[in-house]
Amino acid sequence: MKLKIVQEDPWLEDYKEEIYQRWVRFQLAYKELANDEKGLIEFASGHEYFGINFDINRQAWIYREWAPEAEALFLIGDFNNWDRSSHPLQMDQWGVWEIVLPYSEYKDRLVHKSLVKVHVVAANGNMDRIPAYIRRVVQDEESKDFSGQIWAPEKPFIWTDKAFEPDFPKDGLLIYECHVGMGLEVEAVGTYLAFADEILPKIKNLGYNAIQLMAVMEHPYYGSFGYHVSSFFCPSSRFGTPEDLKYLVNKAHELGLAVIMDVVHSHAVQNVSEGLNAFDGSDHQYFHEGPRGYHEVWDSKLFDYGKWEVKRFLLSNLKYWLEEFHFDGFRFDGVTSMLYFHHGLTTFDHFEKYFHKDVDWDAIIYLQLANALIKEVKPSAISIAEDVSGMPGLCRLPAEGGVGFDYRLAMGVPDFFIKMLKEKKDEEWDILEFWKELSDRRYKEKTIAYAESHDQALVGDKSIAFWLMDKEMYFHMQVDDENIIIDRGIALHKLLRLFTIGLGGEGYLNFMGNEFGHPEWVDFPREGNNWSYQYARRQWSLAEDKKLKYQYLLNWDKAMIAVMKKYHVLCSPFADQVHADPENKVIVFTRGALLFAFSFNPQTAIADYKFRAPSMGQYRLVLNSDDKQFGGFGRIDNSMAYFTDQKQLLSIYMTNRTALVFEKFD
Repeated sequence: MKLKIVQEDPWLEDYKEEIYQRWVRFQLAYKELANDEKGLIEFASGHEYFGINFDINRQAWIYREWAPEAEALFLIGDFNNWDRSSHPLQMDQWGVWEIVLPYSEYKDRLVHKSLVKVHVVAANGNMDRIPAYIRRVVQDEESKDFSGQIWAPEKPFIWTDKAFEPDFPKDGLLIYECHVGMGLEVEAVGTYLAFADEILPKIKNLGYNAIQLMAVMEHPYYGSFGYHVSSFFCPSSRFGTPEDLKYLVNKAHELGLAVIMDVVHSHAVQNVSEGLNAFDGSDHQYFHEGPRGYHEVWDSKLFDYGKWEVKRFLLSNLKYWLEEFHFDGFRFDGVTSMLYFHHGLTTFDHFEKYFHKDVDWDAIIYLQLANALIKEVKPSAISIAEDVSGMPGLCRLPAEGGVGFDYRLAMGVPDFFIKMLKEKKDEEWDILEFWKELSDRRYKEKTIAYAESHDQALVGDKSIAFWLMDKEMYFHMQVDDENIIIDRGIALHKLLRLFTIGLGGEGYLNFMGNEFGHPEWVDFPREGNNWSYQYARRQWSLAEDKKLKYQYLLNWDKAMIAVMKKYHVLCSPFADQVHADPENKVIVFTRGALLFAFSFNPQTAIADYKFRAPSMGQYRLVLNSDDKQFGGFGRIDNSMAYFTDQKQLLSIYMTNRTALVFEKFD
């Protein structure tokens, strides 16, 4: 049987059986949950059963933990003076341990903010651990030790976002990627509340319609950027309380911003004290046994997606964040690592590598179930895959032969730009190579394009702005200071962004601060930098200072986003190339109702540049990167009308390092 992606792509014909089996395996897994667990949503309610929950009917706190190979479990905390023997749990035949604490007896001892842990007696010794499904952990400032915390505030958070509906279905998905901790300008860890009140309005003002929150799930090491998760159901306490995070999401919704969470189900921190590793004394409870359970590059543990309770844990995690915190979707980190036994540490040079050897079926089934669950819990929610391999069908429905994601990240685009900036002079850039890199994506699989994300600015690398202008940004960003390096940098910064958003996908992403050319790199406090916050912050004042040129890039980003939304460019079909002139480094294409003209020429401006227009008629400028408000030279009259001649040729003033966007008037 040929599923849709095979029917639409003859290159997949040789793999039609494996693609069909993807669908079969998903159906079997889905039906198994329906038969054994009353459906996917019921199965994904593990957080309501496991962990520490208050049972209204039994009027008791009940703590349950899955630890099949443990010898004994004891609940400990400030409620029993950390006595490691007074409160034993009992295990059932499935390896689930339980203890019931009647409210009448513990109402004054087990209360809101009580600290708790579980003492585990197992083959690897006796250890105090953090409960796997705990919903809040806090760190002691002196000992640096993490403990679980009962979180049961007297008054629940009051949501006011019932009427919120994301607007990206009509405008296209415009994501502002952000990190709460480094979101403020002060050299300190930012908070959920400060970010909500101070930064969200900036994002709204720029025109983005979604934020992507990094580092939400609790992680013991701040400098991991949130990617070494320890407690999967805990909003990171270093930024504030769970109610503070809810305030942030609610505030975003009030401003019309969807909130996407960066979810890490590809691996987990290998710390024993804080995380899941060796929880029941074995190395194969949540993770694969032996070397297969360890990621050598990431120094972290790898989940066994074939295990029943692992699937329950991870799927419940998704449902929890959607329901408890009203998130509007997820960006799944490290999908490439999940899909293959080699974790993507290879070259994907043949279709064979997507379907046969080294493909982890259990991971694919998990991702199919995850995407199905997201839609069942919240139909408007979306999922985004961080995949560098180009797995066919990743963003198609299982019934079509796919995995079920809504979008994939165009991870090759920022790598391509950095490679060009590092290795080639402007004069050596090939515009046809640029076109191929930005337009080469799979049919009917929506893509989010980006010039740079947080990855490109991490310590050891630097932002595109800093690659373009480097140390000159320290001395020549004053508006009255003429400098050819800064002029070049500002011009190319604008071109690369417009080229990306106009051509690269059905969505667009920007990492916070990069819209105005944030200089330098991102580096969290660590021993190597004397625990400094100098580079773990965002210098908003640079763009707000009218004496500096950063304002020009900010103006450009705002205008660019406005045009993309007004003309629904991201919702339009693939772009059509109208004209390519490698010698002059000029390329022209249409997308939707707009005509885009780019000159990457480093020095030559052509006064009467002619090319065949897509249709006869009158054209007017709607965006001009050479405008002075964007740091350009004002060489082009924005009020001019452009008419095609009898041969359908359009004549424009194509200034060097300039992008022009035209609308056709009938």
